[in-house]
Amino acid sequence: MTVTGSTLVITAASPAPATAPAAAPAARRRAAGRAAGPYRRLFALPGTRGFTAGNLIARLPMGMFGVSAVMMIAGQRGSYALAGAVTATGLAATAVVAPLTARLIDRHGQARIAVPATLIAVLGSLSLIVCVRTGAPAWTLFASYAVTATTPNIGGMSRARWTHLLRDSPVAHHTAMSFEQAADELCFMLGPVLAAFLCGVLFPEAGTLAGAALLLTGMLVFTSCRATQPPVTAAPRRGSPLRALGPLLPLFLVTGVVFGSMEVASIAYLDFQGLGAASGLVLALQAAGSCAAGLLYGTVRARSLKACVCALAVLMTLPWAAAATGSVPALACALVLAGMATAPTMVTAMSQVHARTPEGRLNEGMTLAVTAIFAGIAVGSASAGSVVEGAGPVAAYAVPAAAALIALAIALTGRSTARPGTCRHPVRSSRGPRRARA
Repeated sequence: MTVTGSTLVITAASPAPATAPAAAPAARRRAAGRAAGPYRRLFALPGTRGFTAGNLIARLPMGMFGVSAVMMIAGQRGSYALAGAVTATGLAATAVVAPLTARLIDRHGQARIAVPATLIAVLGSLSLIVCVRTGAPAWTLFASYAVTATTPNIGGMSRARWTHLLRDSPVAHHTAMSFEQAADELCFMLGPVLAAFLCGVLFPEAGTLAGAALLLTGMLVFTSCRATQPPVTAAPRRGSPLRALGPLLPLFLVTGVVFGSMEVASIAYLDFQGLGAASGLVLALQAAGSCAAGLLYGTVRARSLKACVCALAVLMTLPWAAAATGSVPALACALVLAGMATAPTMVTAMSQVHARTPEGRLNEGMTLAVTAIFAGIAVGSASAGSVVEGAGPVAAYAVPAAAALIALAIALTGRSTARPGTCRHPVRSSRGPRRARA
C-alpha cells in the first residue's frame, strides 16, 4: 500500500518473495550437486553401491586364479611346465566359452545365467584342488581348469548396468567407465598379491579356495540387485557383435600384447637384478599408475582414441629406456608413467565397444573385447619370454614398445577410431541423440 499525493494506491504483493523460500532448497540442491565430485554423484544413484560391492568382491578373484593354480600345481607336482600348460588351457577354453556365456546373459538376463555359470566354475576350481591333492592323472587337471571358463565376465555385466542406468548422461557414463577400468587395475594388482600370500603362508590350495569363495559370494550379491539389471527384451537380435567390432579387435589384441610382454619383461629383468622377490611390488606400481589415471580420467572430458593410443606408444618406451640404465628405481618410475597411459586407452576403446555393439548384445561385445585382450596377453608373454632367452631382459622391453607402436598404426590407419555415426544404441544426453566420443 502506497500514497501518491492525495491518492491511496493498493498493490498486490509480489509473488517472488513467497516462492523464494520454496525455490531456495532446490537451488541449494542443484548447487550441491554441481559441487559434489563426479564419483559421489555416480554412487548417489539408487542401487549402484550394492551391485558395485558385489562386482568388486567377484572381480578380485580374476587376478587370483592364475597365480593360485600355478603355485598349487607347481608346489604339489613339482612342475612349472605342467602348471603353465594347465593355465594356458584355461585361457584357451575361456576364449571359446566366455562369448557364449555372455550371449546367454544378454538373451536371458544376468541373474538367470550368471549364478549357475558361476556355480559350474566354482565346481571346476574345487575339482582342480581335489585332483591336485589326490595325485590324479594330469589330464584331470586340464579338464578341471577348463571348466572354470564358464566364469561370467563380471566387469562386462557391471558396465552393462552402468550403460543402462546412464543412457541419458554421456558425461556420467564416461565417469562410470573410468571407475570400472580403475577397478580392473586395482583387482588385478591386489589379486596376485593376495593369492601368493595365501598360498605361501597357509597352504597351496588356499588361494584357489579363497578365490572360489569370493567369486560365488560376490556374484550372489551382484545378481541380487535386480533393480539395476538391464531389461531383457523379446525382440529379435539383429547384427553380429563380432562383425561390428571387427575393426576394434586387432587393437585390443595388440594392447593385450603390451600387457603380457611388459609383465614378463619386468619379472625377468628384476630376477636378473637379483630382486625376483620384489617383482610383485614393482609390477603393482604399473597397475597403481593405471588405477590412479583411470580415476582421474573419469573427472575430465574424454579424449579421442587416437590421442590415447599415441600417449600409450610414447610412454611404453620409458621402461625400455629405464631398464637400459640398470636402475631399478628408474624402472619403477617408468612403469608408473607407462601404466598411466593404459587406463585412458582402455576406457576410450571400451566406449567404442558400447557404441558399435548391436542392441541387446552388449555383454557379448565386451566379452569379445576382453577375449582379444587375453589372447594378446598370451602372445605377448610368449614373445617376451623368447626375447629374454635370446637377447636378455633389457631387450624384452622392446616388445611392449613395438606393440604399442603397432597399436598406434592401427589407430591411425584403421577404422577402429572412426566416430561411430551409425551406432545402434549411443549414450544420449537429455537434449537428444549424441554420438559417442572416439
